[in-house]
Amino acid sequence: MEEKGLPVDKVWSELKAKLAEDLTYESGLILGSMCTKPHSLARRVYTYSLDKNLGDPGLFKGSVAIEGEVVRMLGRLLSNPEAFGAIVSGGSEANLLALWAARNHSKGSEVIAPASAHISIDKAANLLGLKLIKAPLTASFQVNVQKVKRAVSNRTAALIGIAGTTSLGVVDPIEELSEIALEEHLWLHVDAAFGGLVLPFLAELGYKAPSFDFRLKGVKSITVDPHKMGLTPIPAGGILFRGKDLVKPITFNVPYLSGGNAYQFTVTGTRPAAPVIAAWAIFKALGREGFRKIVARCMKLTNLLADNLSTIPRVKLVVKPVMNVVGISFQGVEASRVAAALRSRGWALSAASNYIRIVVMPHVKRRHVEAFLKDLKEVLLKLV
Repeated sequence: MEEKGLPVDKVWSELKAKLAEDLTYESGLILGSMCTKPHSLARRVYTYSLDKNLGDPGLFKGSVAIEGEVVRMLGRLLSNPEAFGAIVSGGSEANLLALWAARNHSKGSEVIAPASAHISIDKAANLLGLKLIKAPLTASFQVNVQKVKRAVSNRTAALIGIAGTTSLGVVDPIEELSEIALEEHLWLHVDAAFGGLVLPFLAELGYKAPSFDFRLKGVKSITVDPHKMGLTPIPAGGILFRGKDLVKPITFNVPYLSGGNAYQFTVTGTRPAAPVIAAWAIFKALGREGFRKIVARCMKLTNLLADNLSTIPRVKLVVKPVMNVVGISFQGVEASRVAAALRSRGWALSAASNYIRIVVMPHVKRRHVEAFLKDLKEVLLKLV
């Protein structure tokens, strides 16, 4: 920090120059992110609400009430109007809270998760002192339920299933995991950070959408992120519990707040209300019908991409897309080389060891898909 400040116009000029290095969603080049440009209404509401703190409920009663409404809206979407929870910093904190509650509830020392689990599960297990057992996947990239069952012991604190894996958008057999959880009296957490705001609308659109939510009696908690397919500004990750009683083992009394005594079960004390209020505004403005239209459009482009990929020699879909996530593998050339060549043309995408991943988010347009396909064909001609 300098001794004397700069004129505001100078600060803005310098700021814009630095941020010019950032990719923009409008460019259509961002094809690997599970986030998108927030809705215009969400951006306005976010700015309007910047000074509000959910960590001091006595001062910001309206903001806290709005968070409760958002949680109830998500709960109804996920088949449990009585769900209890919070909107936190993201899926990582949401997953941490779920495992924290599960550990304290059961006193177990191990957690069983799919090999496809998000890295936040590894972080949470490490922070909580839990041994993380990774169950292998089947040929369809779902967790092997039989391997999960064999891994269960009297040390197990929780099972984890994924509803929309980060790598391929695959949904684990949550119904079967729920049965194991009920039989063994275990906590089942579903990481639906991405799929939670996709799968319910796919079902309403007539797609075959796997069961994953609170309709399954073994499910105790669900992660669902409004800042992904919910068109809400970052940070906004949702954690829902089947009932309020489940958070008691991680709830703390906070007596020193300006607004009076409060109870918290989130990791952070000070919590921005702005993204939560923005989520409320978007849910109200779009409704289920609006989200159905967004998901329908994303799936239309996903299917367009998948259909065109099937016509390109040496290109293969890793799995048939379950939602708006497409994995692409290649014959005769390493995926890393294809990814590097595409990145050199400006495309921002995800690459695994043997495939690349495209996420068709709301900011992606048909012209972007067509431009990507054109570049992919040209890249393959040079590499193969």
